[in-house]
Amino acid sequence: MRKLLLLSVVLSTGLLFMGRLFYLQVYDTSATTLSENNAVKTIYTIPQRGRIYDRNGKLLVSNQSSYDLMVIPREIKPFDTISLSKLLNITPEKLKKELKRARNFSPVLPSPIVSTMSQDEYAYLGEQMRKYEGFFIQKRSLRDYQIDFGANFLGYIQEVHQGIINRDDYYKSGDLIGRQGVEEQYEEILRGVKGVEHFQKDRFSRVIGPYKEGDLDITAEEGKNIELTIDAELQKYGEQLMVNKRGGIVAIEPATGEILALVAAPNYDPALLVGRERSKNYTRLDADSISKPLFDRVLQGEYPPGSPFKALTSLIALQEGVIDTQDKVYCNGGYRYGGKKPLGCHHHKSPVQLISGIAYSCNSYFASTYRSTIDKYNTPQEGIEKWRSHLESFGLGNFMGYDLPTGRPGLIPSAKRYNRTYNYPTYHWGTTATISNAIGQGEVLMTPMQMVNFTAAIANRGWFYKPHIIKNITGADTIPSIYREKQMTTIDPQHFEPVIQGLNDVYNHGTASTLKIPGIEICGKTGTAENSIRINGKKAQLTDHSVFVAFAPKDNPKIAIAVFVENGYWGSRYGGRIASIMIEKYLKGEVTRKDLENWVLTHSLEEEYAKPLSGKPFPINDGKKISAKFLAEENQEL
Repeated sequence: MRKLLLLSVVLSTGLLFMGRLFYLQVYDTSATTLSENNAVKTIYTIPQRGRIYDRNGKLLVSNQSSYDLMVIPREIKPFDTISLSKLLNITPEKLKKELKRARNFSPVLPSPIVSTMSQDEYAYLGEQMRKYEGFFIQKRSLRDYQIDFGANFLGYIQEVHQGIINRDDYYKSGDLIGRQGVEEQYEEILRGVKGVEHFQKDRFSRVIGPYKEGDLDITAEEGKNIELTIDAELQKYGEQLMVNKRGGIVAIEPATGEILALVAAPNYDPALLVGRERSKNYTRLDADSISKPLFDRVLQGEYPPGSPFKALTSLIALQEGVIDTQDKVYCNGGYRYGGKKPLGCHHHKSPVQLISGIAYSCNSYFASTYRSTIDKYNTPQEGIEKWRSHLESFGLGNFMGYDLPTGRPGLIPSAKRYNRTYNYPTYHWGTTATISNAIGQGEVLMTPMQMVNFTAAIANRGWFYKPHIIKNITGADTIPSIYREKQMTTIDPQHFEPVIQGLNDVYNHGTASTLKIPGIEICGKTGTAENSIRINGKKAQLTDHSVFVAFAPKDNPKIAIAVFVENGYWGSRYGGRIASIMIEKYLKGEVTRKDLENWVLTHSLEEEYAKPLSGKPFPINDGKKISAKFLAEENQEL
């Protein structure tokens, strides 16, 4: 009996050991991976990123050689820390910190110690690195910018952090990844395919040949080149016009939705975020909380659209059948609706109809029109929701779906929002509570990208393609289908013609009559958006924003544009001038209105931006309280 018991114990123990060995050999992949990491040396080859071109084939971004000093912690032999620190031009403390980080990441996988070294630094280090076992130099490419503009839409590349490595096993410590702009949006296309080579090591960690005859190796593939819709010359010109100003310019081709220019001001040289100074430069740009050069005002800035919105007010009223082109509205300096003060308006001919109302930008006309639209329905809630649904068909009040990673949705207020604001049903709000919406003020907010999109939809008489910046990808037959699907608005085509004529008359004899461009029939709309800020908890009025939207030519339009200049006084002063000469630059290839160009290039708004920071009382120019002397000087300059 004792012999059987002893035999059963021996057999059971043997079976347990055999089972554990089987598990480790067959099921436990971590043990296999660990053994292979100890016996196999893996070398990654980082391919060159794809090049970036503009719509005319101009090279915008290429590549330059760069070198990283890498380390495999387990292979390090004792070395002189101070000597290596001097050689690398870093402190001993920095070297120790990087070595500790590398060990924490993996004792057997390579990690970077010094990244993005230049060709000269590589040549200086190359001969001496043989003295430091466990260290080696890895070649890779960095971006080489051929232009000093366009940083906001190009983006940049940076080293991956641990969070990215945890989410995506393609990336290893020290790898680079696209951030912002097209570098981020088209990362998987631009990065290519990383090359991998595995080498067998002996028990002394010496390489003795390919691992498994190279069957597991992957050949590196360069990233694909991409062609953008951007016109580099137009982009450069727009950035020059916006020097010493804040805001943005965005131009698109109405027939395709292709983005021709995307100017955010202020901007910066994209080369600042390349090389060993990248981190320092980024910190400096990010710390600028006043001018905010990293804030893309075209895609992220949400502003009241001002008077350009009146074109939409007209279209909705025509579609709803509450006005026709012959209806007259008398204006005596403002629209009176029972509030504490009327909705003010500037001096112009009266009465006005639809076309002249647009040309003269009459607030009274559009307040009356908006009120008729909302009051058509049984309740203001129902009217607001109908008004809102029309606006949403123009791509407003939501993210637009363009191919850039940053953006804001803007705001088209809903009935639910107003119910909450006015504590409904305790207080039964009416149409007049929302009357500022009629003229693009109130709660309505848009990004400049949304402004240009609704302008393109008007130019097309009721349809648009989603704005996009990709024109072509090497090896691809076409761009993503989402940018080839026509988007229809809720407005019937026949209603656009009188509105377009009104926009044309803005240039013929309206608020932009001094901005005509010879030989080009432009349709546009000036806008002045109210501007305020809180200083020490109190609301302070600032100089108004200058807004302008336009498209040209009137028939078969080739370009639609939106310009937004913060604190720019009124629509025609900055926005109108900039839009007009941008249109001429694109359609003619040159600018003949040198008077407009010289004025914009020689005028700065830095003094306006400094006012609320001075800590002293300051005067404002809000488009309403302008002196006769100021207007006389303005007219003389034009």
